[in-house]
Amino acid sequence: MKLLQVLFLTMVTLGCGYSMRNYNTMHGTTLQMTAISPDTAMAGSRSFMLTVNGSGFSSNAVVYWNSVALSTSFVTANQLVAIVPAAQLAMPTTAQVLVFANGMSSNGMNFTVQ
Repeated sequence: MKLLQVLFLTMVTLGCGYSMRNYNTMHGTTLQMTAISPDTAMAGSRSFMLTVNGSGFSSNAVVYWNSVALSTSFVTANQLVAIVPAAQLAMPTTAQVLVFANGMSSNGMNFTVQ
């Protein structure tokens, strides 16, 4: 009986993690960004709300700005909004924006701070 319990717990533990990672790949679900709005801002600007459009977004999706997690709100499976703090807009640069959720990362898009 003890062996059956150990085997069952092992299968559930390994199976759940493995299944979740591969479910998206096997079923064609991916994170895809198609547009960000706005896609430019002036250096020294105040914080603003960035709209990210795409597909495959979930309620735990997070928008990243040059590897920095932004405060993100889920709107739909096709749209997220995130707050870009003024500190990220202090100097001219090109920022890489992407979405991360469920162990997956989306394609990246450039945001230009002029």
